[in-house]
Order: sequence, then structure tokens, then C-alpha cells
Amino acid sequence: MPSQDDQASRDALYRDPYPLYARARRAEGLTYVPEFDAWLVARDQDVREVLLRAEDFSSTNSLLPDIALPDAALAVLARGFAPRPTVVSSDGAEHRRHRGVLNRGLSVPRVAALVPYARECAHALVDGIAADGRAELMEAYARRLPGQVVGRLIGLDPADVPAAVHGGYRAEELLFRPMPPQEQLAAAEDVVALQHLLDGYLRDRRAAPRDDLCSAMVAALAPGDGELTLDQRHELVASLQNLLIAGFLTTSALIGTALLHLLRDRPQWERLRADPSLIPAAVEEAARHDTAVQAFRRTTTRPVTLAGTKLPAGAVVLVAYGSANRDEDRYERADRFDIGRPVDRRHLAFGHGPHGCPGSQLAREQLRVTLEVFTRRLPGLRLAADRPEPAVRPTLIHRSPQALHVTW
Repeated sequence: MPSQDDQASRDALYRDPYPLYARARRAEGLTYVPEFDAWLVARDQDVREVLLRAEDFSSTNSLLPDIALPDAALAVLARGFAPRPTVVSSDGAEHRRHRGVLNRGLSVPRVAALVPYARECAHALVDGIAADGRAELMEAYARRLPGQVVGRLIGLDPADVPAAVHGGYRAEELLFRPMPPQEQLAAAEDVVALQHLLDGYLRDRRAAPRDDLCSAMVAALAPGDGELTLDQRHELVASLQNLLIAGFLTTSALIGTALLHLLRDRPQWERLRADPSLIPAAVEEAARHDTAVQAFRRTTTRPVTLAGTKLPAGAVVLVAYGSANRDEDRYERADRFDIGRPVDRRHLAFGHGPHGCPGSQLAREQLRVTLEVFTRRLPGLRLAADRPEPAVRPTLIHRSPQALHVTW
């Protein structure tokens, strides 16, 4: 466990990594950051190079937990399903095996077919708060819409979506946030409950496949028609849990940060409200300016030289998408949030190369729908004047406001 001082230092960097990024971009070579125990890859060109050299920079340990769990919490987790490599944490042929089914399940036609449902959900969520005149949007909207949409994609019963979303957030808290021992045990119980919920869906889809991504994952990762083996169930639960959490957690963050920056800079909200044709540019600018997934780790497979820095085999680098997206050599006024920029989808908010996010278009569509619905139905939306400035969650994997209190 890190000490309280170490945790506080890390949290401060998580809440605002941008000054560190700027220094690292100006420095020669790579910058070693003790709080991350990794070499920081901060420049756009260097980030792209790492992401295209998967044979030299392995994804195996791309998402290591920040918290060392006590034996009691590990004993609870042992009643669930063990971790297995997923699309995020595998390379080569194994990565392609996991990636293929997601590419098909998140194809352009599949995503387009989900958009009317996303719009229906967005309107229903706004219906639930419109008469109140104020709301906390992270809980009332941003954490709900993506859960409903990814639940439909996977094939979850709508009644199970709240429990699935809750379990996903608890998994993130358990692995990345310090908590008292009793709270760790409770979070572990919630994670195990989520895993058993997903296992039930996977075994059901083996017996009776449907036209959903859960069925497609079973068919692709466990071909055949016999009962799933225990090992197959472990792999499928890990993969489905990863898809579920990635599907709603990062999109929730994208929605929250986009609304925060638009409402913090009132003229840009008014401009968007007056000219809805700017919504596509606003989506890309929100993703670029304050990237939901700030960074993933990679580990060198052999001695390599990157940006003039010699790294041995086994060196850990932190590939900072959030820094690359503010690289002054690529973007004019890179630190400025500006929805008037020309639409540019070549930023790194959704990664690059073989590990580029397969759900990027679905995330974009949910933010687009959100901005269409909010500018039309809640045009007077503004940050609540009687609440403090929204605090950012201390994390690199779904950077977002902890709460977003608004009035209209």
C-alpha cells in the first residue's frame, strides 16, 4: 500500500496532470515519474510510435491496479472469476482473437442501429429531471445513459443494468481508490455479484443465442455448442466485464467533461445552442481537450530507444494520450477548449493503432445525442452558482467531474 503522502501526491497528479505533461513535452527524451513508477511518453509523435510498435511495447500489464488488496478482500474475490487477458491486456494473435468480435459487434451499422435507442434514453432521462430546475448530472444522466446503451448492446435485461453499472464502478473503486477494509470487502462482494450476473448471461446465451454482443462473444471466444467449461467461463466473464465497464465508464466521463467545459465557458455553450451544426466539432474537441482515458501502460519487450532515451527490456512506460492531445507541435493553442476548431478526428482520445478503441463511434454518438438533447430541451443550463467548482476524480482511466451540479 502506498503511504498517505504517496497517495496524496499521486491523487494531485491524477486530478491535474497537465502541468506535468507540459514539462515532459519540453524536456529532452522521456521523463521518469516516481508517482507512476514509469517513464512518461508525453509527445504526440512518441505516443503514436509506441502505439504502432506493439511488438516492442507490450500491453500485457497495461492497466495495473493502484491498490494492493488485503487477504480478506482477495478471499471474497476468489468466489468470483479470476482475471484473464482481455482485448486491453493482450497482444498479437490473442489480441486479434478478442478484437475481431468487438469490431463486428461495434461496426458502423450496429452503432447506427443503437442511436435511436440512445436518443430515446436521453430524452427519458431529461424527462425525469426537467421540471426540477436543478440536478447533479453525473448521477442523474452521465452515469445512466452509457449504462443503458451498452446494456442494450450486450443484451442485458434493462432491470439488470443498474446493478451491472454499480458493480462496474465498484470494481474501479476497489482496484484504484484507497478505502477502509470493510468498504473493500463490500466492494469485493459487489464485484463478485457482477461477475456471477454476467456468467448467467453467458451460459444462457450458449444455450439460446440471440442477436446481441454477449452471444457473439460466446460464439467467437468459445466456439462449439457444448456447455461452457469453467476456463471458458473465466475468460468470457473477464472479457464481458471489461467491455461493460469500458463501455459505460469512459463514455460517462466524456459526457461529464464535455458538459463541464461547455458550461464553464458560457459563450461556447451559447454558441453551440445557437448553432447546432457545431455539435460534431464540439464532440471532437471535448474528446481531445480533456481525454477520458488519460494514459495506459506499456512494457518494453526488448531494449529500445524512444525519443533518445534508452530503455531496457521490462521498462514500463506510461503512454499519455491526454498529453499528446495537447501537444503544441500538433495543435494551435493546444490548451484552449474551442469548439470552433475544424473537425479533426485524428486526435488520440480513443487511442491509435491495433489497440484503438473499437467503441469510439458509439461514445461519440452518445455525446452527440446528449448535446443535441440538452441544447434543445435545457437551453438555460448552467453550473449551479451555490455549489463549489466541480472537482475532478483522481484517476487516469475515466477523467471526469466527481459531481456536476447544474440549474436551468
